[in-house]
Amino acid sequence: MTILGDLDAASFIPWIERHAAKLGLSQAISHTSADRIELEVTGPTELIDMMEMGCCLGPIDVWVETILRTLVGSDAD
Repeated sequence: MTILGDLDAASFIPWIERHAAKLGLSQAISHTSADRIELEVTGPTELIDMMEMGCCLGPIDVWVETILRTLVGSDAD
């Protein structure tokens, strides 16, 4: 999952980690910058959809422009 926008707030990475944990998803953040965050999220498709929606609506101090998703691995659904 690649999140693009105005993501400079220090609170967003911990927010992503908490939100993923609440949904029971595994996540690993591989890149962070003021305008892009890249992470791998593992779990049921429906819960990953909820994670994406949560990030779009997420903390008030960030502005998410778009989220790109790429299917990784043969057993992901």
